[in-house]
Amino acid sequence: MNLRRVAALIAMVTALAVGFAPPAAAASTGFTFVDIPGQDGVVLKANWIAPATAGKHPAVIFPSSWGLNDAEYLAQAKAFAAGGYVVVSYTPRGWWGSGGDIDTAGPRDMADLSRVIDWTIANTPTDPARIGAAGVSYGAGISLLGSAFDTRIRAVGMLSGWTDLVYSLYGDQTRHRQSAGFLQLAAQLLGHPGPDLSGKLADFNADRNVDQVQAWAKVRSPASYVDQINTNNPAVLIENAWGDSFFPPDQLPGFFGKLTTPKRLELRPGDHAIAELTGLIGLPNAVWISLRRWMDQYLGGVETGIGNEPPVRLNDAESYASWAAMTSGTVRYSLGAPRLLDQTGRLGGAASTGWTKRIPAGLDTTADGGIVLITNGIAAFTGQPPQIWLPTVDRTRAGVWASERPGSRLSIRGIPHVHLNLAGSPPSGTVVAYLYDLDLLGNARLITHEPVTWNSGSGVVDFDLSAAAYDVPPGHSLTLVVDSADPLYYDANNGGTITIGGGSYVDVPVQAG
Repeated sequence: MNLRRVAALIAMVTALAVGFAPPAAAASTGFTFVDIPGQDGVVLKANWIAPATAGKHPAVIFPSSWGLNDAEYLAQAKAFAAGGYVVVSYTPRGWWGSGGDIDTAGPRDMADLSRVIDWTIANTPTDPARIGAAGVSYGAGISLLGSAFDTRIRAVGMLSGWTDLVYSLYGDQTRHRQSAGFLQLAAQLLGHPGPDLSGKLADFNADRNVDQVQAWAKVRSPASYVDQINTNNPAVLIENAWGDSFFPPDQLPGFFGKLTTPKRLELRPGDHAIAELTGLIGLPNAVWISLRRWMDQYLGGVETGIGNEPPVRLNDAESYASWAAMTSGTVRYSLGAPRLLDQTGRLGGAASTGWTKRIPAGLDTTADGGIVLITNGIAAFTGQPPQIWLPTVDRTRAGVWASERPGSRLSIRGIPHVHLNLAGSPPSGTVVAYLYDLDLLGNARLITHEPVTWNSGSGVVDFDLSAAAYDVPPGHSLTLVVDSADPLYYDANNGGTITIGGGSYVDVPVQAG
């Protein structure tokens, strides 16, 4: 028995053991493992399941995640089949037993998805007018991209996917080191990268042929095809995590705002694909409940009410009519001169000029974004964001600014913006900004962070921190830390000193009340 069949058997046994199906679920056909012909004669490994009842049914296509195979969705596929859906899960080309090289959601993957739809219509009791595509991570990106190229896809579930692969790799001109390294390792161990992916990753790691890598990534970005998606008009559900270290959420609001299709955006605590994890083994899960409601509404002919709900949903607790609606105003926090005794500056108050704070280029501190998948992933289960003890941040390596401690809650909702004056700094370099919630004991909980790299030597950098929905309790201090290195990212520092000066500030989006 090959590895794919072993993995499928383990997943199936696990799914059955946890009892994922509703108590009164309808019977299904059981799983059938098949080979589906893809583009250029490539064989795609797949499985399908359908309701046992006669007649045509809506169908959902699940492409598997990066590094996984079609056994990934067995628990959810059975639950969907019990609810009246044909479900076809498949392993994209270049992974596990599927043929060809990894195409990274490129044109061949798009052609393969259409071939899978062809096969589904021809070989299962599928209603060709009611077909959806959904998946986690890689499967999410393929599904959303596919809706731009195949008009038969009427509903999409993009769970922990991307809209802009260029931003995912090079956000704020800073290469994302750990996430790209993880993807490369998975491809080498579990897939067939081929010369295309291997060459692009080599160029990315070496910081060469940047224009070529970005052009390659743009072809694989749903944001490049938003007009085609709108023309095809599928119903699009987007779900992501605030702390997604692979596909940071800042890329989502702009894309979501351009969609004219039926649409919904959900954001939850955690890291990449963590919120969906328990649902993949059949446990009750908010993400999969939303996906099922979405597909029922737009494929299944069931009025779930989801189409009439506010389309932006945060932390399973707050709903808004739009991304902009969750922000009622912006508070500007100016950076003040560091005090002589503790080298901590004031965050807030009147704009302050005539001071500088120098930090060495390329040195890390205890303030960092952690480990890809692990740090924010743990936070999703514990409910506690990553935390440091602020006194351990070396003030000779970082700038620290803390606000006064207000008597009321500060509700941050949206994308904070940082403006740093860097007069006298090197012509190129990298800094990383971290926004913390600081309590009276010095415990600092990470709200959001982001790196930025500059190459022009203009003396000013403006950049957005990652989107956040966070309540700073009364009596806590909003605190900014700026250093020049983080293990999550490559940096462009080559020694020297980075100088932060007066006139710098942070704009924080807030929700009143």
